[in-house]
Amino acid sequence: MTANPLTRLVLVTGLSGAGRTTALKALEDLGYEAVDNLPLSLLSALIHPASRPGTALAVDIDVRSRDFTVDAFETEIAPLLGRAGLDLKLVFIDCDDETLRRRYTETRRRHPLADDRPLIDGIRHERALIWRLRERSDLVIDTTEIGVADLRGLMQGHFTLDDSPELRVFVTSFSFRLGLPREADLVFDVRFLANPHYQPELQSLTGLDPDVGRYIVEDPGFESFFESLITMLEPLLPRYEQEGKSYLTIAIGCTGGRHRSVFTAERLAAALGNRGRRVHVRHRDVSRTTPGYKKPKNTNTGMDAT
Repeated sequence: MTANPLTRLVLVTGLSGAGRTTALKALEDLGYEAVDNLPLSLLSALIHPASRPGTALAVDIDVRSRDFTVDAFETEIAPLLGRAGLDLKLVFIDCDDETLRRRYTETRRRHPLADDRPLIDGIRHERALIWRLRERSDLVIDTTEIGVADLRGLMQGHFTLDDSPELRVFVTSFSFRLGLPREADLVFDVRFLANPHYQPELQSLTGLDPDVGRYIVEDPGFESFFESLITMLEPLLPRYEQEGKSYLTIAIGCTGGRHRSVFTAERLAAALGNRGRRVHVRHRDVSRTTPGYKKPKNTNTGMDAT
């Protein structure tokens, strides 16, 4: 006998201006029934035991919602946790304060908690109100350095309704000084490689520059490490697919996030792509750790201020 398909519920929350609307629209495009700004008191009624099996719902709940508090939110979802036949995921959309301030300033939209206070105070107040939800979320997406297409791709990768989805691989470089990527499934540290930062002619460049790449490849430890990395990943990826995982995030880190990690991430993405994998690569911290770096135009966020 074939088991009834699960009812899927994705709860989207996070900071105003971080891209929740974009995330909700991406879920709607995937086939979810999307509900924006749902009062908490209606959540349980929306997801009742008699819900049609296979239903896919996406609900945005945040400080604009009537009767919203973190305590009330946790009280409302408590009966849903562990319910048979219900796959519930909580997604938190985050962004740093300065980027949020810039988005609101550029769009001239009003922050929901800044009616009687400066914009930055409203942003910080909202963060303090909902921070506990970030800690308990199943997925945290920080949109500080990613664009609309990246966010939509992340949502698609994690929440596609395809019963047999192709595994999508997301490779990101990062700086250990600025923290681990919260969304990473696998993290690799390449700080053991010779650091181009200490070569005056390479210091101002990034791992995207050929001279930096040649310097890193000349390190005696690089090729053996990279071959071992591919050898490990090749049998792992099919196993992730067998387990039903549709999106895998591989993070490559170094000290500054602009030389060794960037080059290795590009090399890894190319190698996996040549093996028929669908791969997307981004460099989380290169614009923040490289003086004078100019972000390419196609990486502008364009994120909604909601």
